[in-house]
Amino acid sequence: MTRCAACDAVVPSSTAECPSCGFAPSMVDGFLAYAPQFAHQGGGFDADAFAQLAALEEGNFWFRSRNSLLLWALRKHCSGLRRYLEIGCGTGYVLQGVAAAFPAAQLSGTEIFTNGLRFASRRVPRASFLQMDARHIPFESEYDVVGAFDVIEHIAEDEAVLAQAWRALKPGGFLFVTVPQHRWLWSPSDDYAHHERRYGKAELHAKVEAAGFGIVRSTSFVSLLLPFLLASRLKSRNDAVAYDPTAEMRIPPFLNALLYGVMCVEKGLIQLGLSLPVGGSRLLVARKPETDRSQ
Repeated sequence: MTRCAACDAVVPSSTAECPSCGFAPSMVDGFLAYAPQFAHQGGGFDADAFAQLAALEEGNFWFRSRNSLLLWALRKHCSGLRRYLEIGCGTGYVLQGVAAAFPAAQLSGTEIFTNGLRFASRRVPRASFLQMDARHIPFESEYDVVGAFDVIEHIAEDEAVLAQAWRALKPGGFLFVTVPQHRWLWSPSDDYAHHERRYGKAELHAKVEAAGFGIVRSTSFVSLLLPFLLASRLKSRNDAVAYDPTAEMRIPPFLNALLYGVMCVEKGLIQLGLSLPVGGSRLLVARKPETDRSQ
């Protein structure tokens, strides 16, 4: 079901004019836009950062290892995935991995900035893409899986986003979320990324459960490397004037390979069933009940 992004009324299709308020999505930079006022600026992120991100993420150990963990979790919990929605898909790096792992699935990527959608649409040409404000998702009971990977920490109204994700899912559908973790890791990196928060486990669980989900799996990751991450964050706090936001992604190849290997060991521990208590990030898998609470 499609909902109006302006007044929440039911509309006939994703491109139709709302019969109640007259709102209709427009085309911005070649993409269907539900929040065109944010397509080029605003939205808790630097719209000009996508080119830099796209150039660095494919070779960086953190992005590669996060993708590997996410794809394992998707295969484990949603092997029959048919319809997938990614909120804040950025340059499409995760979506590209999902497309390869689930070649028969219908994929939709959304992003508040059309700059990101340009990269994502080139990476995953078979997916459909929408410019959208995640606080107002224009779908109801449409998807088997909704993913938000390092997204909700950018949004002040994170609880609204989780509620919207709940509505967009079919009964029994899954939510996959990753977030940066531990307030004590806050550094200029978080300021640069326009983070609203770094989560604690209890806070994230409470917000996800308040949205109506049941938690299926929750674990930290970037745990074995946490001492190095903490040292890096402390250094950046003490040298904030000289802070280079890309330094952590531009590392020597031998060190990049070593760090990726450590993350693979960590993934193996998680696959064995260990839920790691601390780490730079957290992965949470949650499920919407089979019986829709709105019924």
